[in-house]
Amino acid sequence: MSGPHVIRGSVALPEAELVWRFSRSSGPGGQHVNTSDSQVELRFDLARTKALPPVWQERALERLADRLVDGVLTVRASDHRSQWRNRETAAVRLAALLAEATAPPPKPRKKSRIPRGINERRLREKKQRGDTKRGRSGRDWG
Repeated sequence: MSGPHVIRGSVALPEAELVWRFSRSSGPGGQHVNTSDSQVELRFDLARTKALPPVWQERALERLADRLVDGVLTVRASDHRSQWRNRETAAVRLAALLAEATAPPPKPRKKSRIPRGINERRLREKKQRGDTKRGRSGRDWG
C-alpha cells in the first residue's frame, strides 16, 4: 500500500505528502464497526505540492476549485469493513481524480464543410418529393 501513487506517466504522489486520518465508519460491519476506525480520510495539499509539474498543478487547482478547502483536496472512503481496503480505495480515488483534473484540454473541434454534391443531391431529392406530393392533389383530374 505504501509508496508513490502513480497519476499518469512518471508523475506520482509521494507518501510523505499524503495525510491519512481514520475514524469510525457508518458502513457495513455489524458490532465490529463500533470499535474499529475503518473509515479513511485522505488529504493532499494540492496548492503546496512539489510532486506535480506547475502546469498540471494550475490545471488541477482550477478544475477542482469547488472541492478544495484552503488548497487541500480530501477524499473519504468507507466502502469496506477493512481499513486497509478503504486506504487502497481512497488512494485510487485520489489518483484518478488528479489524473482527470490534470489531463490536457481536448482539441477544439474543427468544423467540416458539407460536400457540394451531397447538398445538391439533398435539394434534388427534396424537389422530387415535393413534386410527388403535389401530384397527389386532385386538381388536374378534371
